[in-house]
Amino acid sequence: MENEEKQMTGEESLKIITDMISRTKTNIRQSSFHLLFWGWLIFLCSLTEYLLFKLTDFANPWYVWYFVFPGVVVSMIYGFTKGRKEHVWTYATMLYVWNWVGFLLAATVLFLIVKDSIELYAPLILTLASLPVLFSGCILKFRPLIIGSASFLVFAIVARFAGPDISSLAVPAAMLTGYLIPGYILKRKNGHDSV
Repeated sequence: MENEEKQMTGEESLKIITDMISRTKTNIRQSSFHLLFWGWLIFLCSLTEYLLFKLTDFANPWYVWYFVFPGVVVSMIYGFTKGRKEHVWTYATMLYVWNWVGFLLAATVLFLIVKDSIELYAPLILTLASLPVLFSGCILKFRPLIIGSASFLVFAIVARFAGPDISSLAVPAAMLTGYLIPGYILKRKNGHDSV
């Protein structure tokens, strides 16, 4: 008995390739959750810190940043849950995920390096965050994220040189332009074919 391999037609091959591209779009479009979750979390933490500093006598307004730790847990649980439901992990999805894991690790190391000069953290983290946002925009071929990446760089400069009153608002502004607006556009495109 001969072992025969079935030859695929050109139409069947094209359908497989089209299905893989569609799955990649669907998998990565789910990233709107992370953009929106982190955009709102960082926006609210940075704005709350600013308001506590300006309007109250609270000695340590930076305590609001402790909300980031449960945020990491929520984000990881969501990512693992969604990842387990995926039947196919594409190369683009893998690059996307490791892009953000690398950012998390680098941000943690950066915090340890500059913790004695914490005023430098905002401009440095915005500069660092521009890279995974840019890479994500390139992987998705999604212009709003690429523009969001550029806005992170602009607000990093503002955070460093604009003076304490204005520079404190650079992080919430960066979250708005770099995460939230692209995240909502991506979420809206969820039901459409083009990213």
